[in-house]
Amino acid sequence: MVGYSLWKEETECLEWLNTKTPNSVVYVNFGSIAVMTPEQLVEFGWGLANSKLPFFWVIRPDLVIGESAILPPEFVAETKERSLIAGWCPQEQVLNHPSVGGFLTHSGWNSTVESLTAGVPMLCWPFFADQQMDCRYTCNEWGIGMEISNDVKRDEVEKLIKELMKGEKGKKMKNKVMEWKKLAEEATGPHGSSSTNLENLVNQVLLRKT
Repeated sequence: MVGYSLWKEETECLEWLNTKTPNSVVYVNFGSIAVMTPEQLVEFGWGLANSKLPFFWVIRPDLVIGESAILPPEFVAETKERSLIAGWCPQEQVLNHPSVGGFLTHSGWNSTVESLTAGVPMLCWPFFADQQMDCRYTCNEWGIGMEISNDVKRDEVEKLIKELMKGEKGKKMKNKVMEWKKLAEEATGPHGSSSTNLENLVNQVLLRKT
């Protein structure tokens, strides 16, 4: 179990975000399947702590391979005034909250799309399957993310978080992801390409049944 003083009821996360200024919070969630070693957990934790930025971290009970997710007491003491840790959250609502300025993610497709459509740039730590490809497109093709190396080190995590949230590259990524958000809204609008394609699919299925 992670330091109890950091845990809150999952339903309180949006209330906690309401107390933060716009684009100030780093949201961290590695999805429902990705796992890490205890050492990687600690490196991510101290990277977040040393950034001195507020963060909301979703830590599943099974996130760490073979044991409980335990962060050192010093980490709890260092971050308790500017952090929130929970076991689950309504991710789409969190990403669309005005206070969230960046997303540290495993680059799963659902998370990638939700972040893109919310206009939130990403730090990517892909785990397996499609996630490496999703990371490549996010970082290299679309220009809305940066990749963290598989061998996680706190100094790199701290540096990339600061760049994401405060740096020039982070500002460029934010502008770029807002362009993608606009395109996504147009595509899913009443006459957008996604809406039209879905309507055509439904019509084809209905025709086959008649």
